Amino acid sequence: STALELTGTDRIGLLSEVFAVLSDLQCSVADAKVWTHNGRIASLIHVKDSNSGARIEDVQLISVIEARLRNVLKGDNDIRMAVTHTERRLHQMMFADRDYERKPILESVPTNSPALVTVQNWVERGYSVVNVQAKDRTKLLFDVVCTLTDMGYIVFHATVNTIGDRGYLEFYIRHQDGTPISSEAERQRVILCLEAAVKRRASEGVRLELSTSDRQGLLADVTRTFRENGLNVTRAEVSTMKETAQNVFYVTDVMGKPADGKIIESVREKIGLSYLRVKELPSLVYHKEGGERDEQAVGMAGTVLLSLGSMVRKNLYNLGLIRSYS
Repeated sequence: STALELTGTDRIGLLSEVFAVLSDLQCSVADAKVWTHNGRIASLIHVKDSNSGARIEDVQLISVIEARLRNVLKGDNDIRMAVTHTERRLHQMMFADRDYERKPILESVPTNSPALVTVQNWVERGYSVVNVQAKDRTKLLFDVVCTLTDMGYIVFHATVNTIGDRGYLEFYIRHQDGTPISSEAERQRVILCLEAAVKRRASEGVRLELSTSDRQGLLADVTRTFRENGLNVTRAEVSTMKETAQNVFYVTDVMGKPADGKIIESVREKIGLSYLRVKELPSLVYHKEGGERDEQAVGMAGTVLLSLGSMVRKNLYNLGLIRSYS
């Protein structure tokens, strides 16, 4: 498939318009992940030619796709082709877009336990010590280490622990030239960036799971129904397995507040009660089956990792997040 990167200003119905353009240009969405944070959207969408099922390589068609999507996103946007680790790239896209400095457009419901980030220098040893406390969830460690690495820091040692539903992460870092954080402005920037890294994957809203036979224009139709009923998509994961669409959407109302239950049921009736189901958000996920298990470092209660040992360190090395794992 061909990977499309999109960043821009989020707004109600944007995702619907993006999928409508792709459908109109005979592009089938094989896989997609969408994050929103502080009024910005970042998405990696893998598309194929709807007729042949092959990746899109026609230069003229790619130019048309980019032009149409730029028109949808309007100003202050970026669209490009890419092949990379999806979730790490989403962090890089949001970081490059400086989402951590922006104010949210919609007033979202405040979380009960926001991330707490502190940064102090250990002068005697020449390290900066970063502490992150947040609600434990899958890939918490991955998200934080991705951000530290993309900011140009090297993680030398780390301790990870969980108590109840809280994750506690401590990192000993330096710049690539071996120096610690050197100014108050830099310290504040690290705090803002790590808070954003934790919040980007936060699942705000009602989780809706769609499972149905895949067809041309399915995503455009579903997201248009959301838009027409005043539902805003805050996060989405789209995949196709053996001609079956397996999609997850997190939705709020137009103000970023919890969606009305009656509206949710109305949308389900229009799309299909047996196809679109409401799933409760888990309060704590300790692990997930499948190939992503290594990335989900936090979630093993009481685990302590010194110098990022064992499989966790190997996996972060393979993703280019640390220098070695021996």
